[in-house]
Amino acid sequence: MIMNFFKGFAFSFRGLRLITQPGIRRFVAIPLVINISLFSLAIYFLSSMLPQWMAALMPSFPGWLSWIEYWINWILWPLFATLIFFIVFYSFTFIANLLAAPFNSLLAQKVEATLNNDITDNTPSLPPWKTIKKSIGSEITKLLYLLKWSIIIMIITLIPVINIAAAFLWLVFGAWMLALEYIDYPMGNHGHYFKEINQLTASKRTLTLGFGTGSFLLTSIPVINFIAMPASVAGATALWVNQEKK
Repeated sequence: MIMNFFKGFAFSFRGLRLITQPGIRRFVAIPLVINISLFSLAIYFLSSMLPQWMAALMPSFPGWLSWIEYWINWILWPLFATLIFFIVFYSFTFIANLLAAPFNSLLAQKVEATLNNDITDNTPSLPPWKTIKKSIGSEITKLLYLLKWSIIIMIITLIPVINIAAAFLWLVFGAWMLALEYIDYPMGNHGHYFKEINQLTASKRTLTLGFGTGSFLLTSIPVINFIAMPASVAGATALWVNQEKK
């Protein structure tokens, strides 16, 4: 089980190598521009608003109870900061993937052809409007899935004592959602949509979570996060091809 986790984790970093290969690089350009633009906006937004949000969320006490305020802030600050970080960055990641979806599908198609040594592969073209509509529908279903579980974890976050585990739950959920997000592209190219993808990845939870954790790490590293989206699409495609061959 643990080996599957690390195997999935490695695929996210394999994507970094894949997007630098000749023939694939040009399909990275548009997703990269979209990701850089939105992540730059997310970093600016988070850095300007986080202090205000934290000040509003943190409880205040009279001077003679300031020591309680210190310890509560020490415990709650990391929890709320992690929660806000997750919400803001995943929201921007979702928007970036929604805007780049057709181009990420092209990237996944080209990576798959390269990995399968398909020398007869023609240059991928944008999918027809019907396919794009299905992809958007899949993204909406994914968003509803995100909202459902976010509400459940948010409730856990508000329950005393149990909320200690909330930050860990947010991280695991974030990794899982990123895995579903990126595996969607190669599987979507083969006619699979979110409900099917969710069922198939659930049968390989450890492998999927390992890949999502790697993608989450790439998204969290400054500068690297700009190429996290195309790298994760390429890594997810490599993971899909690997599992299909088995």
